[in-house]
Amino acid sequence: MLRRLSPLLAAGLLSVSALSAQAATTYPLTIHNCGRDLVFERAPQRLVSLGQASTELLLRLGVGARLVGTGVWFGGLPKDLQEEGKGIPRLADNAPSFEAVVGTRPDLVAAQYTYHVGPGGEVADFPRFAKLGIAAYVAPSDCEGKAVTADSNSDGSRSAPFDMQLVTREAQELAAILDVQPAGKQLVAELDRRIAAAGEQAKAAGVQGRSVLFWFSSPRLEGDPWVAGNLGAPAWIARALGLRNVVDSAEEWPAVSWERIASLDPDYIVVARMDRRLYPADDVDKKLAFLRSDPLTRELRAVRENHLLVVDAPTLNPSLRVVDSVETLAADLAKPQP
Repeated sequence: MLRRLSPLLAAGLLSVSALSAQAATTYPLTIHNCGRDLVFERAPQRLVSLGQASTELLLRLGVGARLVGTGVWFGGLPKDLQEEGKGIPRLADNAPSFEAVVGTRPDLVAAQYTYHVGPGGEVADFPRFAKLGIAAYVAPSDCEGKAVTADSNSDGSRSAPFDMQLVTREAQELAAILDVQPAGKQLVAELDRRIAAAGEQAKAAGVQGRSVLFWFSSPRLEGDPWVAGNLGAPAWIARALGLRNVVDSAEEWPAVSWERIASLDPDYIVVARMDRRLYPADDVDKKLAFLRSDPLTRELRAVRENHLLVVDAPTLNPSLRVVDSVETLAADLAKPQP
Protein backbone atom coordinates (compact mmCIF):
# COMPACT_ATOMS: atom_id res chain seq x y z
CA MET A 1 0.00 0.00 0.00
CA LEU A 2 2.68 2.49 1.00
CA ARG A 3 5.97 2.98 -0.77
CA ARG A 4 8.67 5.60 -0.92
CA LEU A 5 8.36 8.40 -3.46
CA SER A 6 11.13 8.42 -6.08
CA PRO A 7 12.02 11.62 -8.00
CA LEU A 8 11.16 10.01 -11.35
CA LEU A 9 7.79 8.81 -10.13
CA ALA A 10 6.91 12.08 -8.44
CA ALA A 11 6.46 13.88 -11.74
CA GLY A 12 3.77 11.45 -12.80
CA LEU A 13 1.78 11.30 -9.58
CA LEU A 14 -1.57 12.98 -9.25
CA SER A 15 -1.73 15.31 -6.24
CA VAL A 16 -4.73 15.86 -4.00
CA SER A 17 -5.21 19.38 -5.40
CA ALA A 18 -5.59 17.95 -8.89
CA LEU A 19 -8.12 15.45 -7.58
CA SER A 20 -10.33 18.03 -5.89
CA ALA A 21 -12.59 18.46 -8.91
CA GLN A 22 -12.89 14.73 -9.65
CA ALA A 23 -15.49 12.30 -8.35
CA ALA A 24 -13.06 9.37 -8.21
CA THR A 25 -9.42 9.12 -7.21
CA THR A 26 -6.82 8.15 -9.77
CA TYR A 27 -3.98 6.11 -8.33
CA PRO A 28 -1.11 6.23 -7.61
CA LEU A 29 -1.85 9.21 -5.37
CA THR A 30 0.71 11.20 -3.41
CA ILE A 31 -0.11 13.12 -0.24
CA HIS A 32 2.42 15.32 1.55
CA ASN A 33 1.82 14.82 5.26
CA CYS A 34 3.86 15.99 8.25
CA GLY A 35 7.02 16.46 6.22
CA ARG A 36 6.73 13.14 4.34
CA ASP A 37 5.32 12.01 1.02
CA LEU A 38 2.86 9.13 1.23
CA VAL A 39 2.10 7.24 -1.99
CA PHE A 40 -1.04 5.15 -2.32
CA GLU A 41 -1.42 2.55 -5.06
CA ARG A 42 -5.09 1.92 -4.20
CA ALA A 43 -7.73 2.94 -1.68
CA PRO A 44 -6.94 1.57 1.81
CA GLN A 45 -9.48 -0.99 3.02
CA ARG A 46 -8.34 -1.69 6.61
CA LEU A 47 -8.16 1.43 8.78
CA VAL A 48 -7.10 2.13 12.36
CA SER A 49 -7.90 5.52 13.88
CA LEU A 50 -5.94 6.87 16.86
CA GLY A 51 -7.81 9.84 18.28
CA GLN A 52 -11.52 10.45 18.57
CA ALA A 53 -11.39 13.25 16.01
CA SER A 54 -9.84 10.92 13.43
CA THR A 55 -12.47 8.25 14.15
CA GLU A 56 -15.34 10.69 13.77
CA LEU A 57 -13.95 12.12 10.54
CA LEU A 58 -13.70 8.67 8.98
CA LEU A 59 -17.27 7.92 10.05
CA ARG A 60 -18.44 11.22 8.51
CA LEU A 61 -16.79 10.16 5.26
CA GLY A 62 -18.86 6.97 5.31
CA VAL A 63 -16.00 4.49 5.67
CA GLY A 64 -16.88 3.09 9.08
CA ALA A 65 -17.08 -0.43 7.64
CA ARG A 66 -13.36 -0.24 6.89
CA LEU A 67 -12.38 0.60 10.50
CA VAL A 68 -10.74 -2.41 12.16
CA GLY A 69 -9.61 -0.64 15.33
CA THR A 70 -9.67 2.64 17.27
CA GLY A 71 -7.93 4.19 20.26
CA VAL A 72 -7.58 7.47 22.21
CA TRP A 73 -11.11 8.44 23.28
CA PHE A 74 -12.36 11.44 25.30
CA GLY A 75 -16.08 10.62 25.29
CA GLY A 76 -18.88 9.06 23.33
CA LEU A 77 -19.68 9.54 19.68
CA PRO A 78 -22.23 12.15 18.58
CA LYS A 79 -25.73 10.70 18.46
CA ASP A 80 -25.90 10.55 14.68
CA LEU A 81 -22.69 8.48 14.54
CA GLN A 82 -23.43 6.06 17.37
CA GLU A 83 -25.17 3.44 15.26
CA GLU A 84 -22.43 3.31 12.64
CA GLY A 85 -19.68 3.40 15.26
CA LYS A 86 -20.98 0.91 17.80
CA GLY A 87 -19.35 -2.15 16.24
CA ILE A 88 -15.88 -0.70 15.70
CA PRO A 89 -13.27 -2.57 17.79
CA ARG A 90 -11.77 -0.35 20.51
CA LEU A 91 -8.12 -1.36 20.91
CA ALA A 92 -7.78 0.88 23.99
CA ASP A 93 -9.55 3.83 25.57
CA ASN A 94 -6.24 5.68 25.55
CA ALA A 95 -3.19 4.82 23.41
CA PRO A 96 -2.99 1.16 22.28
CA SER A 97 0.29 -0.66 21.91
CA PHE A 98 2.06 -0.86 18.56
CA GLU A 99 1.46 -4.60 18.59
CA ALA A 100 -2.28 -4.12 19.10
CA VAL A 101 -2.43 -1.77 16.12
CA VAL A 102 -0.44 -3.90 13.68
CA GLY A 103 -2.32 -6.99 14.86
CA THR A 104 -5.38 -5.64 13.01
CA ARG A 105 -3.39 -5.73 9.74
CA PRO A 106 -4.16 -2.12 8.75
CA ASP A 107 -3.08 -0.53 5.51
CA LEU A 108 -3.73 2.99 6.90
CA VAL A 109 -3.37 4.41 10.41
CA ALA A 110 -5.00 7.83 10.79
CA ALA A 111 -3.86 9.68 13.91
CA GLN A 112 -5.08 12.85 15.55
CA TYR A 113 -1.82 13.65 17.35
CA THR A 114 1.89 13.36 16.61
CA TYR A 115 2.14 12.54 20.33
CA HIS A 116 0.83 9.08 19.41
CA VAL A 117 2.23 8.66 15.88
CA GLY A 118 5.30 10.68 15.00
CA PRO A 119 8.80 11.40 16.35
CA GLY A 120 8.91 9.72 19.75
CA GLY A 121 5.27 8.69 19.29
CA GLU A 122 3.68 6.78 22.17
CA VAL A 123 2.36 4.15 19.73
CA ALA A 124 5.13 4.33 17.13
CA ASP A 125 7.17 6.67 14.97
CA PHE A 126 6.74 6.93 11.20
CA PRO A 127 9.59 4.59 10.17
CA ARG A 128 8.29 1.77 12.34
CA PHE A 129 4.97 1.76 10.48
CA ALA A 130 6.66 2.32 7.11
CA LYS A 131 8.86 -0.76 7.56
CA LEU A 132 5.68 -2.85 7.61
CA GLY A 133 4.20 -1.06 4.59
CA ILE A 134 1.57 0.72 6.71
CA ALA A 135 0.72 4.30 5.77
CA ALA A 136 0.57 6.63 8.80
CA TYR A 137 -1.40 9.84 8.22
CA VAL A 138 -1.48 12.50 10.97
CA ALA A 139 -3.93 15.39 11.14
CA PRO A 140 -2.29 18.47 9.54
CA SER A 141 -3.55 20.58 12.44
CA ASP A 142 -1.12 18.78 14.75
CA CYS A 143 2.02 19.05 12.65
CA GLU A 144 1.71 22.29 10.68
CA GLY A 145 2.35 25.56 12.46
CA LYS A 146 3.02 23.60 15.63
CA ALA A 147 6.07 22.23 17.44
CA VAL A 148 6.02 19.19 19.72
CA THR A 149 9.32 17.83 21.03
CA ALA A 150 9.85 14.08 20.99
CA ASP A 151 10.64 13.95 24.72
CA SER A 152 7.65 16.01 25.87
CA ASN A 153 4.17 14.95 26.89
CA SER A 154 2.79 18.46 26.50
CA ASP A 155 0.32 19.51 23.83
CA GLY A 156 3.03 21.62 22.24
CA SER A 157 3.06 25.23 21.10
CA ARG A 158 1.96 26.80 17.85
CA SER A 159 3.93 29.10 15.60
CA ALA A 160 0.85 29.89 13.49
CA PRO A 161 -2.80 30.21 14.55
CA PHE A 162 -5.06 27.20 14.08
CA ASP A 163 -7.55 27.62 11.26
CA MET A 164 -10.45 25.36 10.29
CA GLN A 165 -8.93 25.11 6.82
CA LEU A 166 -6.49 22.60 8.33
CA VAL A 167 -9.44 20.38 9.28
CA THR A 168 -11.23 20.75 5.96
CA ARG A 169 -7.98 19.95 4.19
CA GLU A 170 -7.69 16.78 6.30
CA ALA A 171 -11.22 15.81 5.26
CA GLN A 172 -10.41 16.39 1.59
CA GLU A 173 -7.11 14.50 1.74
CA LEU A 174 -8.57 11.47 3.49
CA ALA A 175 -11.52 11.51 1.09
CA ALA A 176 -9.04 11.41 -1.81
CA ILE A 177 -6.94 8.65 -0.21
CA LEU A 178 -10.05 6.55 0.45
CA ASP A 179 -11.70 7.32 -2.90
CA VAL A 180 -14.79 8.99 -1.39
CA GLN A 181 -14.28 12.53 -2.66
CA PRO A 182 -17.98 13.45 -3.06
CA ALA A 183 -18.47 12.73 0.66
CA GLY A 184 -15.52 14.99 1.50
CA LYS A 185 -16.84 17.82 -0.65
CA GLN A 186 -20.30 17.58 0.90
CA LEU A 187 -18.84 17.53 4.42
CA VAL A 188 -16.74 20.66 3.87
CA ALA A 189 -19.69 22.57 2.38
CA GLU A 190 -21.84 21.72 5.40
CA LEU A 191 -19.14 22.87 7.83
CA ASP A 192 -18.82 26.21 6.03
CA ARG A 193 -22.59 26.74 6.19
CA ARG A 194 -22.80 25.97 9.91
CA ILE A 195 -19.87 28.25 10.82
CA ALA A 196 -21.40 31.17 8.93
CA ALA A 197 -24.81 30.69 10.59
CA ALA A 198 -23.34 30.51 14.11
CA GLY A 199 -21.27 33.63 13.49
CA GLU A 200 -24.38 35.55 12.50
CA GLN A 201 -26.21 34.33 15.63
CA ALA A 202 -23.37 35.51 17.88
CA LYS A 203 -23.22 38.83 16.08
CA ALA A 204 -26.92 39.37 16.68
CA ALA A 205 -26.37 38.64 20.39
CA GLY A 206 -24.06 41.65 20.63
CA VAL A 207 -21.13 39.91 22.36
CA GLN A 208 -18.42 41.21 20.04
CA GLY A 209 -15.24 42.16 21.87
CA ARG A 210 -16.12 40.49 25.17
CA SER A 211 -13.51 38.24 26.78
CA VAL A 212 -13.51 34.49 27.36
CA LEU A 213 -11.43 31.79 29.09
CA PHE A 214 -11.48 28.11 28.10
CA TRP A 215 -10.75 25.63 30.93
CA PHE A 216 -10.01 22.08 29.80
CA SER A 217 -8.83 20.33 32.97
CA SER A 218 -6.23 20.43 35.77
CA PRO A 219 -4.00 17.94 37.56
CA ARG A 220 -5.50 19.32 40.81
CA LEU A 221 -8.65 21.40 41.24
CA GLU A 222 -6.82 23.91 43.42
CA GLY A 223 -3.76 23.93 41.16
CA ASP A 224 -3.01 25.86 38.00
CA PRO A 225 -5.65 24.97 35.38
CA TRP A 226 -4.91 23.99 31.79
CA VAL A 227 -6.52 26.76 29.78
CA ALA A 228 -6.50 27.55 26.08
CA GLY A 229 -3.71 29.58 24.57
CA ASN A 230 -4.27 32.17 21.89
CA LEU A 231 -3.28 30.19 18.78
CA GLY A 232 -5.21 26.93 19.17
CA ALA A 233 -8.72 25.77 18.29
CA PRO A 234 -10.49 27.50 21.23
CA ALA A 235 -8.99 30.85 20.20
CA TRP A 236 -10.31 30.25 16.67
CA ILE A 237 -13.74 29.49 18.18
CA ALA A 238 -13.57 32.77 20.10
CA ARG A 239 -12.70 34.73 16.96
CA ALA A 240 -15.49 33.04 14.98
CA LEU A 241 -17.93 34.34 17.60
CA GLY A 242 -16.39 37.79 17.93
CA LEU A 243 -14.96 37.07 21.39
CA ARG A 244 -11.42 37.64 22.71
CA ASN A 245 -9.47 34.83 24.39
CA VAL A 246 -7.75 36.28 27.48
CA VAL A 247 -4.73 33.96 27.61
CA ASP A 248 -1.91 35.21 25.41
CA SER A 249 0.27 32.12 24.96
CA ALA A 250 1.56 30.15 21.97
CA GLU A 251 1.10 26.92 23.96
CA GLU A 252 -2.02 24.95 23.12
CA TRP A 253 -3.03 24.39 26.77
CA PRO A 254 -0.72 26.29 29.14
CA ALA A 255 -1.05 25.99 32.92
CA VAL A 256 -2.05 29.42 34.24
CA SER A 257 -2.55 30.34 37.89
CA TRP A 258 -5.97 31.34 39.18
CA GLU A 259 -4.37 34.55 40.46
CA ARG A 260 -3.37 35.42 36.90
CA ILE A 261 -6.83 34.51 35.62
CA ALA A 262 -8.40 36.72 38.30
CA SER A 263 -6.31 39.64 37.04
CA LEU A 264 -7.63 39.00 33.51
CA ASP A 265 -11.21 38.61 34.85
CA PRO A 266 -12.93 37.19 31.73
CA ASP A 267 -16.55 37.92 30.87
CA TYR A 268 -17.20 34.24 30.10
CA ILE A 269 -15.63 30.94 31.17
CA VAL A 270 -16.08 27.92 28.91
CA VAL A 271 -15.71 24.61 30.78
CA ALA A 272 -14.94 21.28 29.08
CA ARG A 273 -17.13 18.25 29.75
CA MET A 274 -15.62 14.78 29.17
CA ASP A 275 -15.95 11.13 30.11
CA ARG A 276 -12.23 10.82 30.85
CA ARG A 277 -11.31 10.66 34.54
CA LEU A 278 -7.51 10.89 34.66
CA TYR A 279 -7.70 14.01 36.84
CA PRO A 280 -10.30 15.34 39.32
CA ALA A 281 -10.94 18.36 37.10
CA ASP A 282 -11.96 16.11 34.22
CA ASP A 283 -15.37 16.08 35.97
CA VAL A 284 -17.34 19.11 34.76
CA ASP A 285 -19.50 19.20 37.90
CA LYS A 286 -16.39 19.41 40.08
CA LYS A 287 -15.05 22.22 37.93
CA LEU A 288 -18.27 24.21 38.23
CA ALA A 289 -18.52 23.59 41.99
CA PHE A 290 -14.93 24.77 42.44
CA LEU A 291 -15.53 27.96 40.48
CA ARG A 292 -18.56 28.79 42.62
CA SER A 293 -17.02 27.96 46.00
CA ASP A 294 -13.33 28.89 45.91
CA PRO A 295 -12.76 32.27 47.62
CA LEU A 296 -10.83 33.59 44.62
CA THR A 297 -12.73 32.16 41.66
CA ARG A 298 -16.21 32.89 43.03
CA GLU A 299 -15.39 36.61 42.71
CA LEU A 300 -14.62 36.38 38.99
CA ARG A 301 -17.02 38.38 36.84
CA ALA A 302 -17.99 35.32 34.79
CA VAL A 303 -18.87 33.40 37.95
CA ARG A 304 -20.78 36.25 39.60
CA GLU A 305 -22.83 36.80 36.45
CA ASN A 306 -23.27 33.06 35.84
CA HIS A 307 -21.53 33.27 32.49
CA LEU A 308 -20.29 29.69 32.76
CA LEU A 309 -20.71 27.81 29.50
CA VAL A 310 -20.20 24.06 29.01
CA VAL A 311 -19.06 22.31 25.84
CA ASP A 312 -17.87 18.77 25.13
CA ALA A 313 -14.09 18.38 25.37
CA PRO A 314 -13.62 16.93 21.85
CA THR A 315 -15.10 20.14 20.42
CA LEU A 316 -12.14 22.10 21.79
CA ASN A 317 -9.55 20.00 19.96
CA PRO A 318 -8.78 20.61 16.26
CA SER A 319 -11.43 18.50 14.55
CA LEU A 320 -14.78 18.60 12.79
CA ARG A 321 -16.41 19.07 16.18
CA VAL A 322 -14.91 22.53 16.63
CA VAL A 323 -18.01 23.59 14.71
CA ASP A 324 -20.19 21.99 17.42
CA SER A 325 -18.58 24.32 19.98
CA VAL A 326 -19.16 27.33 17.75
CA GLU A 327 -22.86 26.43 17.44
CA THR A 328 -23.34 25.56 21.13
CA LEU A 329 -21.68 28.74 22.35
CA ALA A 330 -23.48 30.93 19.82
CA ALA A 331 -26.82 29.55 21.03
CA ASP A 332 -25.89 30.05 24.70
CA LEU A 333 -24.63 33.58 24.10
CA ALA A 334 -27.90 34.41 22.33
CA LYS A 335 -30.04 33.36 25.31
CA PRO A 336 -31.67 36.24 27.25
CA GLN A 337 -29.67 37.15 30.33
CA PRO A 338 -31.47 36.78 33.70
